Amino acid sequence: MQITIHDDGINLDAELMMPECREGKVPLCIIIHGFTGNKDERHLTAISDRMNGLGMATLRVDMYGHGKSGGTFVNHTLYKWFANAMAVIDYAKTLPEISRIYLCGHSQGGLTAVMVGSMKEDELCGIIPLSPAIMIPDQAREGNILGTEFDTKKIPDVFVSKDGWTLSSNYARVAQTIYPDKAISKYKGPVLIVQGEDDKTVPADVVRKAAEAYANCTYIGIPGETHCYDNHLDLVVEAVGNFITENRWNA
Repeated sequence: MQITIHDDGINLDAELMMPECREGKVPLCIIIHGFTGNKDERHLTAISDRMNGLGMATLRVDMYGHGKSGGTFVNHTLYKWFANAMAVIDYAKTLPEISRIYLCGHSQGGLTAVMVGSMKEDELCGIIPLSPAIMIPDQAREGNILGTEFDTKKIPDVFVSKDGWTLSSNYARVAQTIYPDKAISKYKGPVLIVQGEDDKTVPADVVRKAAEAYANCTYIGIPGETHCYDNHLDLVVEAVGNFITENRWNA
């Protein structure tokens, strides 16, 4: 079911999928895409389908400046994404069919899950960061955005990637203020991190270190796998399914 979620004047396009077989209330997982992505990417729909098959509802969302949602890509920042995610959680809490809420995100959406998981810990029963781009803030502080180096004392007005994606300087300025390690140390709920060991976008060693810092984290590293799970998506779906089976009824 296509729905629109409102966040401070921005319309977020989303799809709510309920499991076919259910009795009473069911848990729900919010699923967030990554940088330049959208809610209908194959790895996200595959994970959503698996969750639905296990009796869990899913809510896939296009974030600010992406997909069919409002806002412009060039002006999106991590703060805006964090606010979007919190607005989606607030919306999910109003659904009468939903008992518990989980948060899943891929890449920049994974970083969002890490940060918002800490902010909304009391309202979430678990988080699933997939290939989380937790290196973005450190890179921004070091003077690197989209693989482009810059002077941190004189931040350029725009950044342009090799693929032609353009971001404003505010993206870097916001990223420099974010500290995932603090969010990780605060969050005590169950966590599943799935990481491709051959990921050229998000370094696997950085993600493994983050997983070790969580109080209650299962880390699944997939040998030979890429950032968007081009080779072994079935293993990713299996890992998520196992986590949901073990944790979906937790309070």
